[in-house]
Amino acid sequence: MHLARLLRMDEVTSVAIPSVEQEAARDLVRAREECRADLMRARHRLSKLLLRHGIVYYGGNAWTRRHDFWLRHEALPQLPSGPTRMSFDSNYEAVLATKARRERLDAEIEEMAAHSEFTPLVRRLGCLRGVATLTGFALAVEIGDWHRFTGTSIGSFVGLVPTEHSSGNTRSQGSITKTGNTHVRSLLVEAAWHHRPSYRIGKVMPERWALTPAAARVRGDEGNRRLHQRWVRFIARRKRGTIADVAIARELSGWCWSLAVMD
Repeated sequence: MHLARLLRMDEVTSVAIPSVEQEAARDLVRAREECRADLMRARHRLSKLLLRHGIVYYGGNAWTRRHDFWLRHEALPQLPSGPTRMSFDSNYEAVLATKARRERLDAEIEEMAAHSEFTPLVRRLGCLRGVATLTGFALAVEIGDWHRFTGTSIGSFVGLVPTEHSSGNTRSQGSITKTGNTHVRSLLVEAAWHHRPSYRIGKVMPERWALTPAAARVRGDEGNRRLHQRWVRFIARRKRGTIADVAIARELSGWCWSLAVMD
C-alpha cells in the first residue's frame, strides 16, 4: 500500500540498471583511474627519494623524455651506492611498470570507444574542449542513462551545486555538496580548466567534429564559446580560480547533457 501511494503521487524515482556491457566498460574505466593514482604515488616515491638526498630536477617539466634521461644518467650517479641505489631501482621500475599498464588500459579504452555502443555518444561529447576520448568514454559509462536528468539537475547529481542554508529572506550558500559520482565530478573539474585559454579552432577540434552530426558540431562550438566567456567574466571579477573552475564545471555538465540526449 505504501508503494502504491508513492506511485500515485509520482514520488518513486526510476533507477537506471546498467547492462553487462556497460558494467564491464565501467570496470575498465575505474581500473584506469586506479592505475593513474598508482602511477602518481610511484612517481612521488621516486621524486621524494631523490629530494631527501638533495637531488632536484631543474630542466623543465617532470616525467618527460628529458626528465627520464636525467633520472638514469644524472640523478642515479649522485646517489650513494648500495641500498639507496637499490631503492631507486625499485621505485623507477614501479614507475615504468605502472606506466606500461596505464598505456595498455588506454589502448583498450580507445578501441572500445571507437567500436561499441558508446561510440556516438563519445564522439558528440568530444565536440567540447577538454572532453577527449578518455574523458568522454568515462562520462558515458559512469552516468549511463542521461535521460534521467535535465541540464540543471545533472549538476546536483555529480555534487557540483553549492550547499544552502536559507531561512526566510536570508539565503546563505556554502561549498559544493560533493555528492554523487566522485570520478565524474573530477573529470568535469579537470575539463573545465581547458576552457580558460582563448578559444581558437585549431587542428584537433575539426577532426573531432568531422565524426559527429552537424547539430552536435554547432552545439559544441556554442558551448565552447559560452564557457570561455564565462571564464573571462570570472577573471574580470577577480574570482578565485578554483571557485570559478567549479562553476564552469557545473555548467559544462549541462552542455554535456545537451549533447548526450541529442539523439
